[in-house]
Amino acid sequence: MTAKAAPAGSGLRVALRAADPDRFGLLARVLAEAGHSVVAALADADAVLLDQAADDPPVPLAGLPTLLLTDSEAAAADPEAPAVLPRGAAPAQIDAALRAAAAGLMVRARDLSHAVAGGFASADEAPAPALLTPREIDILTAIGSGMSNKEAARALGISAHTVKFHLEAVFAKLGASNRAEAVAKGLRHRLIEV
Repeated sequence: MTAKAAPAGSGLRVALRAADPDRFGLLARVLAEAGHSVVAALADADAVLLDQAADDPPVPLAGLPTLLLTDSEAAAADPEAPAVLPRGAAPAQIDAALRAAAAGLMVRARDLSHAVAGGFASADEAPAPALLTPREIDILTAIGSGMSNKEAARALGISAHTVKFHLEAVFAKLGASNRAEAVAKGLRHRLIEV
């Protein structure tokens, strides 16, 4: 089966496979916010997003463009997997990689290729932060650019209350206690660029 390329700017129909219900819900939200729809049947899908922990058994999905999110060194090194990102990839990376995989392109994150070549992060390194939604990334970027909540709200076309709500979620996900710490962690984990 060949890749069914969706027109630029439109979403893909994605078969989402994740053993952990929390990860499934989070990834479903990431897909929805990127304009994709989640479908149950592989026959209805343009692509597959497969979330696979290191101890999960491999899931063969031959025939469909598949983006594998994994923390398994062996799975990441598999030359048969054309699109691979770490499980801590940012929503924008997941969206771009999924669209690239559906277009028949090979995708490898710089961090993942480094992880495969040099081993995954040691236990004393900070773990990757939880996935931020595209809106949370927009808000963190605006805050990192020096905008106040009101300025970010105006720039993004949302209310200041919504900015505050998303900013609190960013603080919780990144383990930050203030704006400066959230921006610093966002930069360190390459979630944003300012």
